[in-house]
Amino acid sequence: MSAYRFCRTDDVGLLVEALNRCWSPYFPDEPLMTPATFKRSIRDLQVWCSSYMVAFSGPDPIGILIGAKRASGTLVYKIAVHPDHRRQGHARHLLTSLGSKLAILGPPRIMAEIPETLEPVRELFRATGYNEEALLTDYVLQAGGSPERAPRDSASFIVPVTVDDLAANGLFEDGPFCWERSVETFTARKDDIAGLAVASDERIEAYVLYLAGGAEPAGTSDILSLRCFVDDGGARLAELLQRLAAQGMSTIRFPKVHSDEMSNDRLAALGFLPAATHRVYAGRARSN
Repeated sequence: MSAYRFCRTDDVGLLVEALNRCWSPYFPDEPLMTPATFKRSIRDLQVWCSSYMVAFSGPDPIGILIGAKRASGTLVYKIAVHPDHRRQGHARHLLTSLGSKLAILGPPRIMAEIPETLEPVRELFRATGYNEEALLTDYVLQAGGSPERAPRDSASFIVPVTVDDLAANGLFEDGPFCWERSVETFTARKDDIAGLAVASDERIEAYVLYLAGGAEPAGTSDILSLRCFVDDGGARLAELLQRLAAQGMSTIRFPKVHSDEMSNDRLAALGFLPAATHRVYAGRARSN
């Protein structure tokens, strides 16, 4: 007989076991979850204990839902059912149970960012009343891919910049950003984030934020934010990207970019190529 329950803050061990049992079979190239990694997601992404739910068959976890919660809404961060227990309604029950709870406690908005390739998961959300809201695209820039541009104004110069520097200058804004690259995530992860900016005597004209320690595999870096406040045909952004490449970053990834954040044409002009897409599904919590 199947059973379901929401979890508590002291259920980290159970949640790690459930993720490794139910999620990892579908993503064998990902490292297994550890308690330390899971606790870090609580800090970085606001994964929320009251939005965790596990399905059981006897004593064994057979399904898992992990939700992250902010004032703007709840993200279904991960949802998976063990391969031996698929198509028995477990994922739908997990998702509708979360909706029923949030209909009472809030926030009412629920969303998910689902890889284009995971059609069964997308169908689950459609069948449960969620609507496709946006497209997010992963971009990749290989070393030497950023084109040479005309020199920028010599009155500006490149300086290191931090998340706190950009916040103090009011350069973050609300927008259609993915959960992992929102201002809340930047703030939580600021000690892990480095940045470069093109600055004049009066203001910051462009900046790039990236993971300070790099990413796997070696020579890869993930950009977290890339913005320019000057109409220069992309020269400032191109120079910042060339500086990253000069630091040994042979592959630069820019994940889950919304078209309103930066257009495909602008990214293509900088040398980025699309690599994968994600569909954003969103709905309102409701009791069942």
